[in-house]
Amino acid sequence: MKRTAVMAACLLSFGIIMGACSDDKANNAKDDHSASYTTNSGDIRETTKSLDHLPKFLNNFEEDMAVLYQQAAKHKDLLKHIPCYCGCGESAGHQNNYDCFVYETKKDGSVVWDDHATKCGVCLEIAKESIASYEQGKSVKEIRQMIDEKYKEGYAEPTPTKSL
Repeated sequence: MKRTAVMAACLLSFGIIMGACSDDKANNAKDDHSASYTTNSGDIRETTKSLDHLPKFLNNFEEDMAVLYQQAAKHKDLLKHIPCYCGCGESAGHQNNYDCFVYETKKDGSVVWDDHATKCGVCLEIAKESIASYEQGKSVKEIRQMIDEKYKEGYAEPTPTKSL
């Protein structure tokens, strides 16, 4: 009898705490115009007003992670042509390296970010190498060839990135 009462009290307390947390999250989402959810593959997707507003999930990382996310977002035309070799094509449905950072840019300019790259050194390294090579004057085609050559052995199958 006492055990049942204790369990009931615990469940009630848990429900109250969860309700309070849910209300806070809803209010925060309204205040900063962001929303987030977790995909079936375990990645967090968070919407912000624009590319200039980074997602909150980056607050848990060093500044260089935020810088790389911002650079990746600004190099969409490059990274859309670069495959990722971490296996995210199969596990998360990604089509290219850009998808590891940004899920979608909506018509109103808002951005749905993906936290996949925060958990994956391969994604980060491919983006970093690609952007650096692009800024050094290499063409998208040259960068694609470089990435394909470097990651062709010992890595997962590449994302089904369209050819140039």
